[in-house]
Amino acid sequence: MTDTTTTSPTITIGDLTVHRLGFGSMQLTGPGVWGPPKDHDEAIRVLRRSVELGVDFIDTADSYGPYVAEELIAEALAPYPDGVVIATKAGLTRTGPNEWPPVGRPEYLRQEAIQSLRRLELDTIDLFQLHRIDEKVPLEDQVGEPKQLQDEGKIRHIGLSEVSVEQLQEAQKIATIVSVQNLYNLAKRDAEPLLDHAAEHGIAFIPWFPLATGGLAKEGGKLDELAKKHAASPSQLALAWLLHRSPVMVPIPGTSSVAHLEDNMRAADIALSADEVQELEQAV
Repeated sequence: MTDTTTTSPTITIGDLTVHRLGFGSMQLTGPGVWGPPKDHDEAIRVLRRSVELGVDFIDTADSYGPYVAEELIAEALAPYPDGVVIATKAGLTRTGPNEWPPVGRPEYLRQEAIQSLRRLELDTIDLFQLHRIDEKVPLEDQVGEPKQLQDEGKIRHIGLSEVSVEQLQEAQKIATIVSVQNLYNLAKRDAEPLLDHAAEHGIAFIPWFPLATGGLAKEGGKLDELAKKHAASPSQLALAWLLHRSPVMVPIPGTSSVAHLEDNMRAADIALSADEVQELEQAV
């Protein structure tokens, strides 16, 4: 990998060591996370530039598009540079823009994992995450199928998305869980019990919606004044706070713009004092 400029610390997920400031691919798709991007060439540039900047953890899902984000990642990056970790998810189907019905049947999860392997042009998926728990399917089946895929060498590690501490503990009775991915950002901290549990047990915590899709970074917003005070953008400040919050935190800000990507990556250069952290948390 060349032109590695990120200064974010690293974390080991299972046996894979990556920088803690990653990239999420959801925003590379069309409106409602549906269909192709408005600017295909810019999406490809974003992915390639992210790796040039030192990003080595890229998060995606079969449902982004659907299938669009995985295909873009392969087009831009395959064959992948050494050390780049690709994480994908299955368990949500798509019936239209902004529609996400959960399906956790084992045969469906297997089908999607195998198709993700093909779309991503991988021999093994580094991190395969159950996108949502399907209440109609026993958890032992939903986690048991990825465990079987892991035993077959099709996936390397297993993660969960949008779960409680209790659900994580139940899943751990079935398979080794190396990561959890829940909604979490400076303005939305309901998942703090899960984050603290993950930190205690060395499980990576991947906050989705880390910038509230730009809501935390908007001009005139609650972070805007503080950001100017610290000579940073609001998004940089929000991401710096996430990195500071816990050593197991792996933010995955997404964007369809190279300029926004480069701005986000500078968050790793911001050191926050305890007073600044408190000021941020009180402001939002």
